[in-house]
Amino acid sequence: MVAMRAFVVNHYKGPVQQAEVPEPVAGERDVLVEVQAAGLNVLDEKIRAGEFKQVLPYELPQIPGNDVAGTVIGVGAKVKGFKPGDEVYARPDKDRIGTFAERIAIAEADLALKPASVSLEEAASLPLVALTAWQALVERGNLRPGQRVLIHAGAGGVGTIAIQLAKHLGATVATTVSAGNVAFVRELGADIVIDYRSEDFEQLLDGYDLVLDSLGGKNLEKSLRVLRPGGKAIGIAGPPDSAFAREIGANPLLRLVTTALSSGIRRQARRLGVTYEFLFMRASGDQLRRIAALVDGGALRPIVGRVFDFDQTTQAVQSLTVRPLEGGGIRGKAVISRA
Repeated sequence: MVAMRAFVVNHYKGPVQQAEVPEPVAGERDVLVEVQAAGLNVLDEKIRAGEFKQVLPYELPQIPGNDVAGTVIGVGAKVKGFKPGDEVYARPDKDRIGTFAERIAIAEADLALKPASVSLEEAASLPLVALTAWQALVERGNLRPGQRVLIHAGAGGVGTIAIQLAKHLGATVATTVSAGNVAFVRELGADIVIDYRSEDFEQLLDGYDLVLDSLGGKNLEKSLRVLRPGGKAIGIAGPPDSAFAREIGANPLLRLVTTALSSGIRRQARRLGVTYEFLFMRASGDQLRRIAALVDGGALRPIVGRVFDFDQTTQAVQSLTVRPLEGGGIRGKAVISRA
């Protein structure tokens, strides 16, 4: 057995700990990647804390990590698009996460060549948040030139990319941040910036086509009320809906539970003549290729607020509980580097 270093969660709510684990074996359509950088996401902390164990039941111990950039060191027999030495980036499929390790096997379909114009650390910051922004604004939101979109937590991981993507699509962008980040998000392209600590976005905005909400709760409820009739709120913090349950192949009982969880917010949306959808982004190498082209073309710029050494992975994950990366804390993303 060939072993490698990794950081694992042995039980829900337990710490992320260093361990020696077997090196992954690449299947015939897999690519074996030497991990050189891995992005940190709030999702990593939620998985560790067991918040998704009903809908994403990982077998423990589990290596966390949902973003990767690195170098191809091996390919399966049926892989056509990659070769050893290629620099790549990915968000592995939700069932095959594990980027807090020295190596990972990723399905060819989920992988793309990294943007040539950025570093491996910058590339590692992108996949999950950029795919989330793309799937919310382009796929689900069908955002078009001249439309208006509200993006919450504009200085966070998803927010920094979503603002830039929305501007590239020709939209007018409003966002919520703390006072210290007002100038920063204006530089990213935000047209209307609201200090959530001293201003109420519901009192300032009206008639919006789309809201991207990463906070949930009362914030999501208020977001419904700034939409025009026929507008849409897309939530990435929940509550999950029945469409999500179908996507993950949930059993009938779990479908009933997820439908019940979102019944209140969907009822409010119907009364207002708007819609609510829950988004749990999916892996896509094709979309990452399009995102890489936008990065290399200058339309998108990755924002890395902090870089941790690989040996500091435990502390890096702990930082997610102390200073959440969405809606406060650092700007953009934190990254773990093996450089």
